[in-house]
Formats: sequence, C-alpha cells, structure tokens
Amino acid sequence: MATLLYRLGRVAFRWRWFVTLLWVAVLGAVGFAAAKAPATPDDGFTMPGIESQRAFDLLEQRFPGTAADGANARIVFVAPNGEKVTATENRAAIEKLVTEAADGSQVASAVDPFAAKAVSKDASTAYSTVTFKVKADDLTGAAKTHLERAIDTARDAGLTVEVGGDALATQPAAGGSAEAIGIAIAAVVLLITFGSLAAAGLPLLTAILGVGISMSAVLALGSAFGLSETTGTLATMLGLACGIDYALFVVSRYREEREKGHAPREAAGLAAGTAGSAVVFAGLTVVIALAGLSVVGIPMLTKMGLAAAGAVLLSVLISLTLVPAFLGFWPNAVLSRRDRKGRAKAGRGNANGENGGSRWARLVVRRPIPVLLLGVVGLGAMALPALNLQLGMPGDEAKSTATTERRAYDDLATGFGPGFNGPLTIVVDAKKADDAKSAVATISKDIAATDGVVSVSPARFNSAGDTAVFSATPATSPTDEKTKQLVQTIRDERSGIESTASGASFEVTGTTALNIDVAQKVQGALIPYLALVVGLAIVLLLLVFRSLLVPLKAALGFLLSVLAALGAVVAVFQQGHGASLLGVDQTGPIMSLMPIFLVGIVFGLAMDYEVFLVSRMREAYVHGDGPGEAIVSGFRHSARVVVAAALIMMAVFSGFIGAGASMIKMIGFGLAIAVLFDAFVVRMAIVPAVLSLLGNKAWYLPSWLDRILPRMDVEGEALSRKVPAPAADTPTARLTPVP
Repeated sequence: MATLLYRLGRVAFRWRWFVTLLWVAVLGAVGFAAAKAPATPDDGFTMPGIESQRAFDLLEQRFPGTAADGANARIVFVAPNGEKVTATENRAAIEKLVTEAADGSQVASAVDPFAAKAVSKDASTAYSTVTFKVKADDLTGAAKTHLERAIDTARDAGLTVEVGGDALATQPAAGGSAEAIGIAIAAVVLLITFGSLAAAGLPLLTAILGVGISMSAVLALGSAFGLSETTGTLATMLGLACGIDYALFVVSRYREEREKGHAPREAAGLAAGTAGSAVVFAGLTVVIALAGLSVVGIPMLTKMGLAAAGAVLLSVLISLTLVPAFLGFWPNAVLSRRDRKGRAKAGRGNANGENGGSRWARLVVRRPIPVLLLGVVGLGAMALPALNLQLGMPGDEAKSTATTERRAYDDLATGFGPGFNGPLTIVVDAKKADDAKSAVATISKDIAATDGVVSVSPARFNSAGDTAVFSATPATSPTDEKTKQLVQTIRDERSGIESTASGASFEVTGTTALNIDVAQKVQGALIPYLALVVGLAIVLLLLVFRSLLVPLKAALGFLLSVLAALGAVVAVFQQGHGASLLGVDQTGPIMSLMPIFLVGIVFGLAMDYEVFLVSRMREAYVHGDGPGEAIVSGFRHSARVVVAAALIMMAVFSGFIGAGASMIKMIGFGLAIAVLFDAFVVRMAIVPAVLSLLGNKAWYLPSWLDRILPRMDVEGEALSRKVPAPAADTPTARLTPVP
C-alpha cells in the first residue's frame, strides 16, 4: 500500500499540470450536468415494512386522485376578548374567508367549519382546512398570495387567525452561511498550525473543489435517484470536513519530510505513501459507516449515507492526487517562514525533539490510571441523559412561537385538546366484508370505546365503497408516551375488533402513528447496524495495526464518545439545558433517525483520529521504539495535526447549528460535540493511557494470524528501506528547486 501510494504521489507531483487540469475538467463536466439536470425532488419519506406505510399505500391505491400529498393549510380562528366564533360578525368573516379561499386557482376544496362541526365546545375556536391540487413546492406565488389576502381580511375583522399545514409554512433558514463559517474558522486554525498562507490555503482549496464536485453530482443525479436537498447538505458537511482533514495530514507529513532534508518530489511521494495510507484506511472506515446506513431499511437514510460516502471517497482521491500536484506548484511556499529562510530550530526535525504533544504523552504514560479513570468517568457522566432518550419526529410544536404554524398548533390544542394535533388515521379494508358500512361502523364504535380516545370522525368511503377512512383523536399530545401506548393498545386489540366486523380489517396510520413506527424500526435496526459496522471496521483496523487489542480498544472508545454525544444531545434538545444558547426554540423528543445517524457518522470520524494517531505510534514501534516511547513519538508527530483536524471538524459541524431545519441543527451539534469528546478525551487521553498500561501486549498478534493477514504496510516500513535518508539536513537540501 505505502509503495503504491508513494509512486502515485511522485507521479502526481511530476505531472501536476495534467492532474490539476483533469480535476478541473471533472468539476466542469459534473457542473454542466448539474446545470442541465431537472430540479431535485422534495424530501419524500417512505418507510417500507411498517404498518403506517402499508396503510398509506392502501389509501393511495383505493382513493385515487385524492392528492394525498397535496399541499394543505389549516386555518385556525380564535374569537377576541372572550367572544364566540359563532357570533354573527365573526361567523360572517370566517365564511367570507372560506368562500374567497375556495376561489383560488390551485385549490381543491375549502371546508366551512360550521358545516363540518369544526368548532370547539366553548365556541372560542374554529378551523377550516384548505386543500390544494398540487404539492407545496408546486404552489404558485399567485395562489399563496390569494390565500394570504383572504386571511388578512379575516384578521382585519378582529379575529386571531393562524395557519398550520405546509401551504404557507415558514421556510426555515437554509443555513447557507454554515459552510462559510466553517471554512473561515478552518482557515484560522490551519494558519496557526502551519504558519504559512500557502499551507493553510491548500487544504481549503482542495476541499472546496471536492465539495463542488460532490454537490454538483448530487444535483446532476438528484432527479434520477431521488437525492434531496438534505442529502446534499450532509454530503457537503462531511465532504468539507474530511476533505480539509485528509489534505491537512498529507501536507503536514510533506513538511515533516522536507524538514528531514528530502527533495520536494521525494517528500510528496513519502507523504502520499505514509500519511496517504492512513488517509485511505480512515476514509474506508467512514465509507463503511455511511454505506452501512442502508441496512436500516429507510430509503432516505440510505441515499443520504451513500451520497455522503461518495463525497468522502472523493476527498480521499483528491488528497492522494491533487494535493501532491498542488505541492508541485508551491513546494517551498507550504513550509513555515522559519524553514523557508533556513532558520529551522535546532532539534525540530530530530525524532527526540520535544513539543506540546510529546510532553502531554509523557504525562499520560507516567499517570495512565488517573487519566483513564478521569476520562471514562467524565464521558460516562455525560452519557447519563441518554438513559431518558425519547424518540419522535419534530412537528409544528417544535417551531418557534414566532411562527404562525406554532401558534396555530397551540390554539388548536387549547380549543380542542392536546390530542387534536395528532389524530390517528384508521384505514378500513372492507373489500371482503358482507356489509361494508356495518363492518366499518363496528370498527369505529370499538375504537371510540378504547380508553384514551376522545372522539372519532365520521367514516369516509371511497367511490367503490369497499374502503373507509376515519380519524381517532387521542386525549394526549402526539409526543406523549400515553399516545404511543394507545396506538399499541388499538393494534393489540385488532384481532378482537376484526372478529366482530364480518371480514373487514383495519390499520392505523397518520403522522403520529408513523413517527411511532419509525422510532421502533430504527431502534430495532440499531444493534444489527452496530454489529455490521463495528465488525467490518475492526477487521479493517486489524489489517492496519496488525494487533488484536488496538482495534477492540478503538471500538470501545468510540462507544464511549458516541454515548456521551447522545447524552449531550438529549440534555440540550430534549431536556432543554442550554437550548436557548443554540437557538433551540422548543425542546421535545429526539428525532427518530438521530441516534443511528450519529452512530454511523461518529464511528467513521472516530476511526479517522484512531488511524492518524495510532499509525504514527505503530510506525515508531515497528522502527524500534519501546511501547512507551512509541506513544510519545506518535504524539510528537501527530498531536498538533490531530488537534487542528478536530478543531476544523468541530468548526464545520458547528456552523450547521445555525440552520433552521431541526434535523440539520441537531446533527451539526451532535457531530461537533462527538468530535470534541472523541478527539480530545478518547484519542488524546484514554487511548495513550490504555496503550501505556498494555505495553507490548497492545501490539500482539498471534503468529498464525500474522501469516494469514495481508501486509498493508501503513507505517511505510518498505519505504524506509527503499528511500535512503537525505545526505544532509541543511537549508539548501530543504529548498531544492523543483524539476
């Protein structure tokens, strides 16, 4: 591996113009395809294999042409100053709005609340549902303006009018400045780390190019493969973070080899062969974790994982080819000012030189047990809130009270009860029933008698008369644990209810039931997913480090960091600790997809730091250092770069906390805090402490297994034999002109 990448680095350095133009051509071709591609679809969500999805599919089949996914607006009216909506003036204003709304060009129907009995018992609140013939994304500006003017007229009459639904939904901030914020902070970190504008700019330039290609690819393939905007956001997030980090490690190793006196082309080859090998295996662990999301069985999650994995693979390729090519253009500019002026500090290129990383490592090696206990106990305490994890999907209740959707949600809950915002949709298949209407009435009556159900709506039949749908309103809110228990109770009593319905069957769906089903499916998939991803990564790390204990230690360290990160997410987004500081308007259940998403991405990123840091320890150990000195040597060469890489990752992810979309905000925070825990607690403290306690046993591999496993040579042992050491470590050698 190291020899192959060494040759690749030298070739890329030598043919730098060709390599650069090739990547620019790829960007141009993919960008052209993206410009000509149809618009990307909206974030459709399907979940095969759950009852809610089966019931929805049955509705689509039996009620054709009903535009089940058409836009809707639920307009909520609240009478002022204790008045009633049934008062003459208020009723006239409401009926006028309904009439005007029904005249909209894309409106399918507008329901009169007085005819539909959509008035609260105290007559303080009423609502009208306006449905459209097209999806929310396809609504014209004229259609929205027409409805908004009708609403303003009702407000002018003195009524409080709020609007829920997706037709006029407040669009969350896109977080478009997230990338710019992350790049700006990354630039500062790189400049401090390298002390050179060229060295700081090179990783940024290559990462931005990679993100441009990956985002263009998502746009180009979006229509064909159903890749949504959220998919592109995740690819951008990981592509930018990994692209900067991978280039950072190659550039750092190049500077190190130049300090030893190697010529520029030779240094580029050595950097690609050593740091590049670590980049390949680190990238593969991230790809395994992301591609493994497909085992969950959620199409949206699969697409997001595969698109992000593609962005990471692209980052690996760029770091192995374009970075050495750019080093060919600026072979000396990426060096620090001291090195360019030939004033290298004595001992700096010496393997025995001391720096902050080596001093910290010596401290840990001397006191491994206190460091280990402090790290484990600290992360364990951070993980405690995860014991109270509640899963769900955010709705209007999670939005800011500044939005009309949230106010409409609150007004409906006040006027009609907390369960009104999350009704259960009951779909009855009466195709095999002798008397469809009688069977549906029986099922409706039995469900209405279930404890926790406040009311049921009249059943609505399809044109064939063999399928009916009605709503059951719970007594509790959509995110209440009692609502989950109610759904389970109705399903548990299904056989008894259907036995009295003469051949009819029913299923429970609706947004509330769908969220419950999604949470259960994700929880069920978490263990198989962990087993697959951790198992494959352990095998990969076994090849890299040729050790039994190092991969196991890496996996256990990951579990600590991901549980601590999940605990922090629960503490902020569910329990509300510090939520206002992050712009979280409303706490509530954690999104169902968040735990498995966090596990997948954090595992890949955690293995990044493991490979980068421990591979240098392994390199020193293979070259003759003792166990303790190998740890110190690994930190001497890698600690500063790993810290910079972690800070860059945190900066990129933290930038997405400002996004309006709750999923992106939560993912950004979760990933940023996970990198903090994993890089600075697990990899920089717990890992050296454990390796120090294990000593030589850390690198033990049975002889029979050693013979079976292929040799990857990540530490570049073959290169040390192939490439002779430079004759002299002088400023002249370091600043050799490029051929």
